[in-house]
Amino acid sequence: MGKDRSASKIPTIRDVAQRAGVSAATVSHVINGTRFVSEETRHRVLAAMEALEYRPNALARSLRRNTTHTLGVIVPDNSSHFFAEMAHSIEEESWRRGYSVMLCNSRGDAQKEAAYIEVLLQRHVDGVVLVAAGESHEHLHRLVARHIPVVAIGYAIPELKIDAVLVGNVRGGLLATQHLLTLGHRRIACITGPAGAIPSLDRVAGYRQALKEWQVEPYEPWIVEGDFGFESGYLAAQRLLALAERPTAIFACNDSMAIGAMLAIGEAGLRVPDDLSVVGFDNTSITAYINPRLTTVEQPHRQMAEVGLALLAERIAEWERPVQQVLVDTRLVVRGSSGQAKTG
Repeated sequence: MGKDRSASKIPTIRDVAQRAGVSAATVSHVINGTRFVSEETRHRVLAAMEALEYRPNALARSLRRNTTHTLGVIVPDNSSHFFAEMAHSIEEESWRRGYSVMLCNSRGDAQKEAAYIEVLLQRHVDGVVLVAAGESHEHLHRLVARHIPVVAIGYAIPELKIDAVLVGNVRGGLLATQHLLTLGHRRIACITGPAGAIPSLDRVAGYRQALKEWQVEPYEPWIVEGDFGFESGYLAAQRLLALAERPTAIFACNDSMAIGAMLAIGEAGLRVPDDLSVVGFDNTSITAYINPRLTTVEQPHRQMAEVGLALLAERIAEWERPVQQVLVDTRLVVRGSSGQAKTG
C-alpha cells in the first residue's frame, strides 16, 4: 500500500503527534533533544515521522537557535583556476567543520558583491569568507554592523574588524625573480596583474626588490600589465617578443598569464626554456600537466582555507576577541619552464 502520507498535504508536527499518540510538544522534544523522552515514546515518534515522511524545517530550527550552519563564500571569479581551487578547499574545510556553503561569484564587481552580501544577510549565514574582494569595501560595513563574522583571504582590510589570512606575495615575487637571476638571467620581464590589484602590486614589489639586490636596473618596457587571464598573458608576451631588445625570461604574476605567455612564445617559433624561461605564481594543478611543466610560486590554498576557517570559527564563538592576521608563506616550485640563460 505504501506510505500513509497524503499526496495533497505536507505532513505537520501535529500529524506526527496524532499518529504517535503523543503531544506536539513531545514530538518537538524528540526532534530537538530539548527534554528527556522515554525510549519507547521516542521510537513511536520516529516511526510516525518515517511513515508520514515528515521532515523537520531545518531553517526554522536553525533560526530559533540563532545559527544556520551555513557560510557565505565570495570569490571574484570561479572560472579562474586558482579561485576555483581556493573555493574547493574552503568548501571542504567548511564541510569538515559542519558548515554548508553558499558560493557567490562577484566577477570583481562591487555592486554584484554588495547584492550577494544582501542575499547572505537574508539567509542568516553564520559567517562570510571573502576571497580577494574588490577595491570598494563600503558594503562590508553592513556585515560587521550586524555582527556577522568575516574572514578575508588574501589581504587585510584595516578599517574593518575583519580577521585576515595574508599571503607572502612580496616574498613570492622575490623568490621567482631571484630564481631567474641565479640562472644567469638579467633581462627579466614581468607581466603584472591589473593596476590596483594588491596581490599583483606586492608581487611586482618583490620582483623590483630582487633586481635591486642584484644591482640590475629595471627596464620599464619589460613590465607589461595583464589582467590575470590567459589571453592577457598571451598578448603581453607578444608585446615583449616584438621589442627590439627582448627579455630572456618572464615572471608572470599568476599561472594563467604564464601559460598564455608560453603559448605566444611557442607560436613565435621559440622554445621554453631554451629561448625564454617562464615563471608563474599560484601553483594551480594545471601547472604540472603542461609541457614543459611550469616553474611557479605556490600559494598554499588548502592551508589558507584551514587557517581562514579556524579564524572564522573563533570569531563565531567570540565576537569581541581581538582581530587576527595570520601570514601564510609562499614557496618556489622549480619545474621545467626555467633554465640557464644563454651566454653571448
